[in-house]
Amino acid sequence: MKILIAAGTGFLGKNLEKYFKEKESHVYILTRNPKRPNEIQWDAKTLGEWKSFLENSDVLINLTGKSVDCRYTEKNKKEIFDSRIDSTKVLQQAVDQCINKPKVWLNASSATIYVHSETQLNTEENGIIGDDFSMNICKSWEKEFFKSETENVRKVALRTSIVLGNNGGAFPKLKTITKFGLGGKQGRGNQNVSWIHIDDFCKAIKFIIDNENISGEINVTAPNPLPNVEFMQKLRKQMKLPFGLNAPVWQLEIASIFLNTETELLLKSRNVYPEKLMKSGFEFSYSEIDSAFENLI
Repeated sequence: MKILIAAGTGFLGKNLEKYFKEKESHVYILTRNPKRPNEIQWDAKTLGEWKSFLENSDVLINLTGKSVDCRYTEKNKKEIFDSRIDSTKVLQQAVDQCINKPKVWLNASSATIYVHSETQLNTEENGIIGDDFSMNICKSWEKEFFKSETENVRKVALRTSIVLGNNGGAFPKLKTITKFGLGGKQGRGNQNVSWIHIDDFCKAIKFIIDNENISGEINVTAPNPLPNVEFMQKLRKQMKLPFGLNAPVWQLEIASIFLNTETELLLKSRNVYPEKLMKSGFEFSYSEIDSAFENLI
């Protein structure tokens, strides 16, 4: 296959590139700072020479978006919003101008689109979508993505949960704080953690590409979310650390200022279930957190 990954130099993009190259696909990366032969210059908002690489491609994967791991200042909020909408918009323009369009377009979204939920299990069909900054970002993003129907291009919005891997994302930070004795519960500890192992994330992307009956919004997450207190407990056990200090909300509020982030990333309860993937027959290699931690640690 010929695969084009927009903003593919981050944690998810690097793992997808490696995964598909091992399957002998040709992978091209759209990036602001190209450094390798398969990387192509783009600014994520205007059409350019890069659009020619979309011709005759099989798959377009768009992972563009400023990281939400920052303080929600007005400037950062605007950049978070603009980076997602502008890139989706310009990719649509490029796809529309293609003679031989990509067969499938996977656009990043987030499991954060669902409300804080400690009991309600959010599926694609029955999930409750709320109204705050993060959820509205996801809603606007998906609205922009699905606004135009493009003939013969299957569109999938990836509502991805926290992806666990050793070479990026949130997991190395979690291991570090746990190693230093801070691996207790965060806040009350009853907020659910939806997660997926990086290997299953890559497998799920291929599964979605290969299955033409899958389209629309897809929850890309393992089928067994669990409370934060259990998540941290199992992590400590796997790392053979007997204790971890709890972090009350007021402490997290102070720490988040120094760490230049927001407490929402730790305290929001994401209780998400991958109903479409499960019904389509996808098999997770790591459906339980114990096996995921065992593999990663």
